[in-house]
Amino acid sequence: MSIEYRGGCHCGNVRALYRTSLRPSEWSVRACQCTFCRAHGALSTSDPHGSLALWADDEGLLQLYAFGTSSADFWICRACGVYVGAVMRAAPFAILNARAVQPIPADLPPPATVRYEGESMAERSARRAQRWTPLRHTP
Repeated sequence: MSIEYRGGCHCGNVRALYRTSLRPSEWSVRACQCTFCRAHGALSTSDPHGSLALWADDEGLLQLYAFGTSSADFWICRACGVYVGAVMRAAPFAILNARAVQPIPADLPPPATVRYEGESMAERSARRAQRWTPLRHTP
């Protein structure tokens, strides 16, 4: 049975609806060591058997940011500056910043430190397709 977790940015404009059958203590939580994720204190989570919807109430306040390989768009609120999640450009998969879940689950596991530099585009796409959450276009 799937459980719904809601989240979003600080001001509430950029929103997320994460559906997973995993309890928060079972989530795969990753602390990417790229400069973007470290600067935002991001803890990424995903469930390839769940679903994730991301949307903005005011799309004019949504900043899509791409860096490095430009293979994903990172969703940031222009009003409050919070990074909520990222969406692959080539396939319908996404990740959620676990720190954007409201309230942040108290029983998250310790994050695994991960580094992705040196991956080819093919390796990166394959990893994401295997580990990231299917993206839903509506909440």
